[in-house]
Amino acid sequence: MPLSEHEQRMLEQMERALYAEDPKFATALEGSGLRTYTRRRVYQAVAGFLVGIALLMAGMVAQQIWISVVGFLVMLGCAVLAVTGWRKAPKPGERQAAGGGGERRHPRQRRTVMNRIEQRWQRRRDEQGQ
Repeated sequence: MPLSEHEQRMLEQMERALYAEDPKFATALEGSGLRTYTRRRVYQAVAGFLVGIALLMAGMVAQQIWISVVGFLVMLGCAVLAVTGWRKAPKPGERQAAGGGGERRHPRQRRTVMNRIEQRWQRRRDEQGQ
């Protein structure tokens, strides 16, 4: 559920007040956001993928099928983590969306639909109140 315009304005005012009060703290918080977390997750997944390759090769050399299967499963899991982490990471300069991933696809279309729904709701409430 996206934030209303009033809530967005309030959030922006709070951000500005935080920057004005303590800019060093605000920039420190900015760097530890979703983008940093997802980047770290992707790097960990790549390292895990390399460990999976090593397990796969070790299982083949030792002629132990179960080690190779475990290595393959580790590779598969890490590949999934890397791809999902990469897709969730916001682009540089992009603000984090409060509504989730579906809102990025058609933000204007959803906003107008939500505005129309809110307007209809307000009209119904006004009609019932009279």
